[in-house]
This record gives sequence, C-alpha cells and structure tokens, in this order.
Amino acid sequence: MSKPSDIRVAGTRCYLLPIPTRVPLKFGTETLSHVTCARVGVRVEDRSGRTAEGWGEVPLSVQWGWPSKLAYETRLSAMVTLMKRLGSAWVGCGSMGHPMEIGWDFLEEVLPGLVETLNRERGGEAMPWLAALICASAYDVALHDAFGRLLERPVYETYGAEFLSRDLSAFLGAEGGFTGRYPEQYLTPRKDRLAAWHLVGGLDPISVAELKGDEPSDGYPVLLEDWIRRDGLTCLKVKLRGNDAAWDYERLVGVGGVATARGVVWLTADFNCTVSDPEYVNAILDRLRDEHPRLYGMLLYVEQPFPYDLEANRIDAHSVSARKPLFLDESAHDWRLVRLGRELGWTGVALKTCKTQTGALLSLCWAKAHGMTLMVQDLTNPMLAQLPHLQLAAHAGTIMGVETNAMQFYPAASAPEADVHPGCYRRRAGCVDLSTVRGPGFGYRLEEMTRTLPEPAMAAGQVG
Repeated sequence: MSKPSDIRVAGTRCYLLPIPTRVPLKFGTETLSHVTCARVGVRVEDRSGRTAEGWGEVPLSVQWGWPSKLAYETRLSAMVTLMKRLGSAWVGCGSMGHPMEIGWDFLEEVLPGLVETLNRERGGEAMPWLAALICASAYDVALHDAFGRLLERPVYETYGAEFLSRDLSAFLGAEGGFTGRYPEQYLTPRKDRLAAWHLVGGLDPISVAELKGDEPSDGYPVLLEDWIRRDGLTCLKVKLRGNDAAWDYERLVGVGGVATARGVVWLTADFNCTVSDPEYVNAILDRLRDEHPRLYGMLLYVEQPFPYDLEANRIDAHSVSARKPLFLDESAHDWRLVRLGRELGWTGVALKTCKTQTGALLSLCWAKAHGMTLMVQDLTNPMLAQLPHLQLAAHAGTIMGVETNAMQFYPAASAPEADVHPGCYRRRAGCVDLSTVRGPGFGYRLEEMTRTLPEPAMAAGQVG
C-alpha cells in the first residue's frame, strides 16, 4: 500500500569536517584526539515531483566503532570510502516510501553488500558492522529530516499510520503485539529540558594532583569539580578500564567523592566492552555496596561491560543485572540483538542516533514492548549531530535525561549551531534545553546558521 507522502532519494552530498579535541578522550584501549565529522545532505522527491533537502551528521568515531590494532588512518580511510559509496547507493536503491521503510530496506538489503564488497577489496581485517552503521546513519538521519521538511512537519509527527504504509510487525515481526502498531505509540511527548550526563573520561583529572601542566587554558573547565560547579551537573558517567579492577574501583570511589561533595545525584559505570567475566563487575559492585553504600545507591546503571559481538560472546549477564540495571550499548546494533541481550540478562538499551534513526526507533519500540528501560547515549556529538541525538532522548522516555559531552571535548566546533540553539550546546542547572529546536524536520533552523562548508567529498544524483 502506498501513501501520497511517499518519497524516494533523488540526490546526496557529503562533506568531511575535521575537528581536534581540546583534551583527549579514552575509548577502551585507544585515545581520541581528533575526529572527522561527516555532514550529509539528502534530497528527496515525492510522487508529485516536489523536492526537499534534509541534513544529517555523525562523528566518524573510529575508536568506538572499530576498536582494533590497525592504524587509525587505515580504519578512517575505509570508513570515508564507505561514506562516499553510500551516497550513490542511496540514490540508486530505488525504494519509495516513508523514511523508516526506505531506511529499513537499505539496512537489510543494500548496506550488507556494500560492506562485504569493501571488505573483500581491502582484504585483511574486516570493517565491523557498527562502523558501517555509523557511516549509514548520517544519510538515514538526513532522509528523515528531508521527509519532515517536505511535509513541513516535525520529524516526530510523522511516525504513525498517516504516513507509514507498514506497521511495526513488518520490521519487528508479529510477536510482541506489533501488528497494527506504529512507532508513535511507543514515544513520549517531547521534553524541552533534559538532565545532562557528563562524561568522566579515563584521562580526565579529578584532582589538582593529577594536573600535568599542559591542560588547555581556553576558558573551559578542566577539573571535574569545576565542570560540576559551572554547569550545575547532577549526573556523571564514569569511564572505566574493564581490565584493571583495582584502578576501576578506585576511580569510582574517587569520582564519587567529588560527586557527593558537589551535590551530584547519579553515577553510571561504563566498562567499555573489555570485561569477559561477570564476576569482574560483580566484585566491584559488591565491594562498592559494602564499603561505600551511598555511592552504590547513586549508581543508576552499568553500561556494556562485555564484548561488542554479542552473538560470539553469549555471556550470561543475569548476575550483574540482579545487582544493577545493565544496559546494552555497542552490542545493540539492532532490535534482534536487543532481543538476544534480554535473553542473556541485560535489562536496558542505550540508544544512539549513530546507528541510524530508523534502527534506534525500532530498538526503542521492541525494548519498550518487552519491558526494557532506555537511555540515549552520546557519540560526543557536536554541531548538527547534537540535535537529532537530543530529540531522540526527548521523545524516548529515558531512565534519566541524556548523555551529552561534545561541549567537554570540542565546544568551539559547535559555535554556529550554538548561536541558534544555545541551550543544546551548554548545560545549565544540570540540563540541556531544546526549546529553540522547532519547525520542520529535526528543527535545525539551518538557514540561521553561518557555517561555511568545504567542497563536498561526494555528490550523486540531484543535489540542487
């Protein structure tokens, strides 16, 4: 069944924007000191010939999406190659429908072949699916934005039967009661203010004694207590190593000491996929419970201790989730893996727009239908990438606010966007404020921003 609002992808273009970090960010065994952001424009056309262009953006976070001993530039080059090929593939896919329908068809039928071809050409270590999803996500987000702009409606008003020809059972199967149901039925009314989670990276100094003297002097805080004071923070996410129990425990206690002294209410622990035995996590949690019960009570949930590949590492996680809510992040590529995670004992899902807007919404619906709790986690999203990220959290009904940390690592990069949406790029009283994000699509108000883009790295089809 077709809808008069159905669209197809008519053209794409992609820009690559390099951004240095002001301080390093540690991901597992790697450290991020700069990132390349991919900004994508997607032009769509409806059945009557009307067109509109939408925008999406994603940091090509190599260390997060493709952890490896391969050289960073080798991995980045492969992701950039895929970004360029994706533009032509979206134009050539030929699907007509709602962005979720086009996006689903692309993820199921087109992207796997593109990744397989690229990996065969390159040889050696294959690009992980997570890295491929990062690349695809900018186009998918832009497609949703373009649809809203064409209809002159906010994106989150387009996820019902009025515009979708397929109900959720077409994507998620009939089990779970999805027949006759649509994403809008699992979304919450938008919240304009969200509690902001601050990331305490593994290299971040939490005391004066840890300062090395080479910290930036750019008007932004360096020490954790200064960030808490300036932004009124109440929620801290603590990055741990996952392979050094003594360090991880002392880090939690150290950050917790600063947190309690400054009025922070909630903590989370992120083990970054490096743990192989649940007892590693359980021992830390039990010791924290016994020696620092207040900090244990402040720990809202535990994030992704175990390896990325959930199918290859089917670790029974029930003992961890019996202690604290346990959230999938890197492993939750799609709703099928969320289902597997639930069977293994995980109780929550950390959604990310960098796995595509389409995929995030489907995971959200499946998780809610099966009693799992939700969080929306950051990929250190600057510039335009921040706005769909915050809107997902504002409509998801998360366990507590949203993680947002680009202002810690490259605040100046978002200056043109912050001029239009100041509350989205600066945390005040512990919150971000989305009240300026209004209008069609994702409400970027792009025409009010003064960013000069470089020459496109790729253009395909109808781009003007």
